Amino acid sequence: MSYQPRLQVQYKSEIVPALTKQFNYTTVMQVPRLLKISLNQGIGAALTDKKLIDYGVDEMTSITGQKAVATISKRDVSNFKLRKGSPVGVRVTLRGVKMYEFLERLIAVALPRVRDFKGINDKGFDGRGNYSFGVTEQIIFPEIDIDKLNKINGMDITFVTSAKTDQEALALLKEFGVPFKNQKKS
Repeated sequence: MSYQPRLQVQYKSEIVPALTKQFNYTTVMQVPRLLKISLNQGIGAALTDKKLIDYGVDEMTSITGQKAVATISKRDVSNFKLRKGSPVGVRVTLRGVKMYEFLERLIAVALPRVRDFKGINDKGFDGRGNYSFGVTEQIIFPEIDIDKLNKINGMDITFVTSAKTDQEALALLKEFGVPFKNQKKS
């Protein structure tokens, strides 16, 4: 049998039955699932120093285990001295095994390393079952060596689910173990 991450096995064995019972689904295909995790890091200082994009790509690649790509500006903005086609950030989209591995590392290792961590805010839902939140420092990930760090940047993390409502997506993410602020310890 091929390797499956712990959270992927947990989804099939525990989360699907729990959500089916909670929302009275008639078939397993109605149960929401995690489709992808998108990470985005805007690097505004890259306009003056092009090396920051390379550092950002290297950091994001080491955090996720998948090659990150630079994002390019789509238009000119004279107020920001931004030219069309200039690199302005880094992004990566995770699916499948790498997505579950990243989610497990995020929940178990990275989020508890946030200073004064009390849980993530549950207000980041978009109305269609997707959840986004921001991380202010990339040094919460153990893959980042603080001594070799060039600049502290934050990043946006988005969970894209197949849930139809925010309540279903919240229940799915809570079952995965995402630590929300208002969640009571059991």
